[in-house]
Amino acid sequence: MTLPGACSLPHKWGQVFALQSGWKMHFCIKPSMRSLLRITFCCLLSIASGFAFSQPAATQPLTVTAYYAGNAARVDSFEAEKLTHIIFSFCHLKGNRLVVDDAQDTATIRKLVGLKKRNPSLKVLLSLGGWGGCETCSDVFADDNNRKVFARSVLELNNYFGTDGIDLDWEYPTIPGYPGHKYQPADKDNFTALVKELRNTLGDKTEVTFAAGGFTKFLVEAVDWKEVMKYADRVNLMTYDLIHGYDTVTGHHTALYSTSKQVFSTDNAVQYLVTLGIPRNKLVIGAAFYARVWENVPAMNNGLYQPGKFKTSVGYSSFPTAFSQKEGFTMYRDSIARAPYMYNASKKLFVTYDDAESLRAKTQYALDQRLSGIMFWQLTHDTYRNGLLDAIHSVIRK
Repeated sequence: MTLPGACSLPHKWGQVFALQSGWKMHFCIKPSMRSLLRITFCCLLSIASGFAFSQPAATQPLTVTAYYAGNAARVDSFEAEKLTHIIFSFCHLKGNRLVVDDAQDTATIRKLVGLKKRNPSLKVLLSLGGWGGCETCSDVFADDNNRKVFARSVLELNNYFGTDGIDLDWEYPTIPGYPGHKYQPADKDNFTALVKELRNTLGDKTEVTFAAGGFTKFLVEAVDWKEVMKYADRVNLMTYDLIHGYDTVTGHHTALYSTSKQVFSTDNAVQYLVTLGIPRNKLVIGAAFYARVWENVPAMNNGLYQPGKFKTSVGYSSFPTAFSQKEGFTMYRDSIARAPYMYNASKKLFVTYDDAESLRAKTQYALDQRLSGIMFWQLTHDTYRNGLLDAIHSVIRK
């Protein structure tokens, strides 16, 4: 690449000036040599400017995306300056249109958009669905006209609120998800058609993303990756809940790396998609700002990879009181999975979660793997200051 005007040379081609010990030196050039010199000089400038522009560009900052499922009152308490994206969770379907459920949600969306006063580059997206929030998606999005109407409704809402796009959180197309919700093989192609329709309707400047399960069945069966990623800006990989509420054996619900006992991990999902040829700069890995707790877990291996029953989830801000040493919890760290966990021997409770150290490791992984970024569920689980968002930010700002 060359700069505009790189070959604009002095009009006096008969002289080249140099300074040497304070003397101006004049060199006469024969007219027959002028063209050769002109070409040589331009080439040198082109090489020099090309070299400057061919150097690796400064590393682009990671996208940092927060899902937000809280109310309007807490929006201003968090450090929006440390985010690139925030996703309102959730809007739903009413017939074949995207709708905001009530006045409280409307107020929350307006507050989120208001964060742009503090962070002008912040993107605010609306999200469809969530766990249990997409009951009619399979039927609605099977119809071409419904997809068109839905896409227009998304456009209308974005224009109304001043939001910047849509995140599809359909759990799940093609494979079983929320109990009782319909799924069918046609969902795979219909999902691609939906994302394509959104892209055509919203244009290139409006963001279209979707949330994807980080477990093998979703990765292999749920969506047509090579087609759908032609139209999506990014995929938000839910590399949490990898050990979920229906599992009867404990494990790391948000492991960074696989172990000999557990295949599901952030790295497992990323490397699978990279192998398919999905661009790294469209992959966003997920982190958990909450813990999952299992009960009736035997003490062997401090509760890890042991039988048990899912009990509850606990937000990060409640960790100090919920999981204190005084209450009998001991913290451990799996050096292979790069994941922390706790066990309470007296209560037979096992806890799997992300903490500041595992968040720093995940953020560094996203940088090292040249991914688009990192996202997390969800912001209201964090502390207002010195929490997990700060752990992510500490790696990015280095």
